[in-house]
Amino acid sequence: MKIQMPEKAADIIHQLYKEGYSAYAVGGCIRDSILGKTPSDWDITTSALPEQVKRIFPRTVDTGIQHGTVTVLMGKEAFEVTTYRIDGEYEDSRHPKEVAFTNDLIEDLKRRDFTINAMAYNEEQGLVDVFQGREDLKLGRIRCVGDAKERFREDALRILRGIRFAAQLGFVIETETQEAMKELAGTLGAISAERIQVELVKLLTSEHPDFLELAMKLGVTNIILPEFDRMMGVEQHNPHHIYTVGMHTLKALTFIENDKALRLAMLLHDVGKPDTESIDEEGISHFYKHAERGEKMADAILRRLKFDNDTRQKVIRLIRWHDYRFQSDMKGVRRGIYKVGEDIFLDVLRVMRADVLAQSTYLQQEKLQELEQIGNRYQEIKEREECLSIRDLAVNGNDLMAAGVPKGKDIGRVLEQLLELVLEEPDWNKKELLLQKVTDIWP
Repeated sequence: MKIQMPEKAADIIHQLYKEGYSAYAVGGCIRDSILGKTPSDWDITTSALPEQVKRIFPRTVDTGIQHGTVTVLMGKEAFEVTTYRIDGEYEDSRHPKEVAFTNDLIEDLKRRDFTINAMAYNEEQGLVDVFQGREDLKLGRIRCVGDAKERFREDALRILRGIRFAAQLGFVIETETQEAMKELAGTLGAISAERIQVELVKLLTSEHPDFLELAMKLGVTNIILPEFDRMMGVEQHNPHHIYTVGMHTLKALTFIENDKALRLAMLLHDVGKPDTESIDEEGISHFYKHAERGEKMADAILRRLKFDNDTRQKVIRLIRWHDYRFQSDMKGVRRGIYKVGEDIFLDVLRVMRADVLAQSTYLQQEKLQELEQIGNRYQEIKEREECLSIRDLAVNGNDLMAAGVPKGKDIGRVLEQLLELVLEEPDWNKKELLLQKVTDIWP
């Protein structure tokens, strides 16, 4: 078969051949090309040793030279070029004790994780596919190269990667590979939080974020996100729900836009429910203050998984407000925007909508219509450029001091009270009117 390679990647391979070495594009770029997708990057594998690669190309960076990887710079683009290698024994579920370079491409392909990632290509030899990766792509199947247990013992993160690939591609994981995943899921405990985070985000932002259920069945979430397993076991005996907390969460993930913060918020929006469950005399489940509890738990989880502060702060704010009851009239929407924060207001509505879509049909249409109405009123408020925060007031602290309010905490208190008036009556946001109101507020 013919694969269209970028000119610069093909040129690197050509120059290596010209110098007497073999070289191929390898891995994900070949997989994606066969699937008709545009690869994000092109990795190259070669029989040339790192020092030989550096001698051939004038601009290189030693990105992983101990494992045979040199980054070749071509103009503004970078290509990782790695020497064929055989990995030695693994001792930490991630790193081999030693790496041996080889001239044999097949030996190099044998150490790769899944058959769909173990194909190589160049224009001279065509496709090299000794493990039937192309056939697995046709069948929609994730399968390890060689012995699945060996591959996962080499790097336990491959267990989560396999589930992530299945979620991204909509593939099934073949039985032997699943069995090995389940048996060795506990070894994920040795993997750093940063590496777990990367794969978890890729899974959540895939076309099938609900494949997290498969991760639970294989014992993976019990290691990397045990809070989710607790959610799966909590029934919701009330008219608004038909699923356990965990199944509701999986459904909600499929209804939210494909955005990292939104998917994370959806994953954790009800994480506080297991700790706040109560059942009344009629057998109805209640989860009072689960949003407050969930906010604290989500903060701890996201810290544990080493998420950046901006993502963490946005997610916990979305969780804090996801169960807030807005008043849907204009005054209520203005107050809601101020309370929640204009920067995340629409995202809160998105989370609320996905939450409702994953519930029972009880009052579902009424809830959705109300959220749509709130969204429409938000747009109307924005079009009118109505005041929604203290900084939008027609007066500021200097104006208040000139009117006789002493410098200090009283300035902030008066501004907040003026904002309350303006949120109630937007037309009052005029300097003269507000200064008149100051005499009613102060002293």
